[in-house]
Amino acid sequence: MNTLPDPRTNRRFTLSAFAAKWMRQTVEIGIVPVLVLVALYLPFSYFLIPESNALHLSLFGINLIGQIMCFALLALALDLVWGYAGILSLGHGIFFGIGGYLIAIYMLNGAYAETHVLPDFMQYMGASDFPALWKILSRLDVTIVVTVIVTTVVAGAFGFVTFRSRINGVYLSIITQALTYALMLLLFINDVGLGGNNGMTGFTSIAGHNLADVPTQIGLAVGSCLLLVAAYVGVRFLARSSFGRALIAVRDDEARMRFLGYRTHTLKLFAWCLSAVLAAFAGMLYVPQVGIVNPTIVSPELSVEIAVWVAIGGRGTLIGAIVGAIVVNGLKFWLTAQLPTVWPFILAGVTLVIVVYFSNGVWGSLKATGSKRKGAR
Repeated sequence: MNTLPDPRTNRRFTLSAFAAKWMRQTVEIGIVPVLVLVALYLPFSYFLIPESNALHLSLFGINLIGQIMCFALLALALDLVWGYAGILSLGHGIFFGIGGYLIAIYMLNGAYAETHVLPDFMQYMGASDFPALWKILSRLDVTIVVTVIVTTVVAGAFGFVTFRSRINGVYLSIITQALTYALMLLLFINDVGLGGNNGMTGFTSIAGHNLADVPTQIGLAVGSCLLLVAAYVGVRFLARSSFGRALIAVRDDEARMRFLGYRTHTLKLFAWCLSAVLAAFAGMLYVPQVGIVNPTIVSPELSVEIAVWVAIGGRGTLIGAIVGAIVVNGLKFWLTAQLPTVWPFILAGVTLVIVVYFSNGVWGSLKATGSKRKGAR
């Protein structure tokens, strides 16, 4: 004999689903003021809190936070194309490196204008004058525009060919990984003129501010936090728009979307280029904070790590990518100092646990649990 469902049970499911949805939305929106507060706390903790206080942040700690925020922006960029368009790129280090090398050229322009001494790698190669082509990047605003253009052209050319050819899945991932490795090998060659194995260093200023000054370093870290906030708000708005829903449809069933008349390669190309530009911006903020750029910035290992950050946090969630990058890199910086030989095994173990028990990542699994409860009403 069939029995009617208990209204009290349905009510409990309703309240549980509502609470889960409210909590998810609160966290997704709440990360914005949290990151803004972090940005405000950095100068406050250094200048106003005594060094003897546990809440005081050293310049080294602030610099690490700035680097982590750059990595979080890099993870956000990958999540846009992997989580929403289904494009697993194992070559986003290319765009990260483009931003890093172009901002390095800009800073070398400033160093040469101040000292009139060629960088060490140019002297080693027997150069007699600063490259005329490099002088185009003598202004920060021009450098930013050139970075956007170069990144868009490189990403657009690759995306146009691959997406029009309908190369997807593991084949696309292998191609991006191979291109990253090829670029790294190219940058190792001294004759390319980008510093070879040693890379570029000797930066002295950025936007007229001395890089060695404390306010400049803190400003770069604060700028990394605020750019991450702006990128998250913009990408979240885009993901929740009709364009974002179309991207998800392309990810889930591209053939049907083509049958319905959508130009799927155009949708993917736009998301791909936007993701590449965000990755380049992350590189532009990262290099001034570490003070050097070399071929390892485009190493295949970094590109794989980016995918690991997103997978751990939860692809297709945006906030999961950010949290995954922050947590993993925070642990990495700490454990590499405490247990340098053990850290890779810890990361591998954490990744294995996440893949086995949280197939959608930590935040993605929480969202999926809430959706199941809602569907069970």
